Amino acid sequence: MSKIHAAITAVHGYVPDYVLTNHELETMVDTNDEWITTRTGIKERRILKGEGLATSDMAVPAVEGLLKKRGIGAEEIDLIIFCTSTPDMPFPATANILADKIGAKNAWGYDLQAACSGFIFGLSTGAQFIESGKHKKVLVVGGDKMSSIINYKDRVTCIIFGDGCGAALLEPNTEGNGLIDSVLKSDGAGRNYLNLKAGGSLKPASHETVDANEHAVYQEGQAVFKFAVTNMADVAAEIMERNNLTAEDIAWLVPHQANKRIIDATANRMGVGSEKVMINIQKYGNTTNGTIPLCLWEWESKLKKGDNIVLAAFGGGFTWGSVYLKWAY
Repeated sequence: MSKIHAAITAVHGYVPDYVLTNHELETMVDTNDEWITTRTGIKERRILKGEGLATSDMAVPAVEGLLKKRGIGAEEIDLIIFCTSTPDMPFPATANILADKIGAKNAWGYDLQAACSGFIFGLSTGAQFIESGKHKKVLVVGGDKMSSIINYKDRVTCIIFGDGCGAALLEPNTEGNGLIDSVLKSDGAGRNYLNLKAGGSLKPASHETVDANEHAVYQEGQAVFKFAVTNMADVAAEIMERNNLTAEDIAWLVPHQANKRIIDATANRMGVGSEKVMINIQKYGNTTNGTIPLCLWEWESKLKKGDNIVLAAFGGGFTWGSVYLKWAY
């Protein structure tokens, strides 16, 4: 019997209409377009505007687009893994809220929180349910409404993040395509450098935490950059070595869109030219769990069956990892 791999059979994405440009940020905080562009590669990002809209509201059109593309109904989904750092509520899981909104009556689900590495952690986790034969259709969603946890007076963080969501469907494949290997890592010592200080059991919400802006992302930029630029490149190189891949073998690098310099360092370490690197950070900024599926969605028409693709990410906490997959359609 042929080995079962978990293959991506459809992808789709959604970004909000509202565009927050660097020039508009100049009116909100002490920064400028040149400074942001040279250090991050970001020109603009999307923001979800409107009363009562949450992360799941971006996931609905992303998933509905995916289902339409694949030609299946939501009731065929077995499992939903929702990778997010900005759930609609602490509980119930946003995966369950999404299932209700799209009519996935036969799916169970849960949220996966690994900061910016969440989507590749989710793909690797979802793949186990496919490979075991337990499930036939696993939906992995990566999305964040980062604007809900950003302090727009903090120039370290407000320039980086945007809102967006992407989704991928995993199904069994016996042709040798799909997820082949993954290298996943975490180090909780990194929690001091990139975190959300309040709102958890350690520091529940209070007047003091709100007044101190402790419900917004806190980042020590230099420390995070130094760790990310090394480790994201390391795991991308490691997965190539483990699978005897050369730069020529790689069709695409799909890096987490955190910072253009980190992306460039990863590509250089792999020996991959810029023509093989998916980049949309200039348009969307860092959408956290949304960056990698949004790239796959935007480049879908350029992907060919059998293409060797490496996904690489780094996130707060710290979390990081890479996935090697063969494109299945």
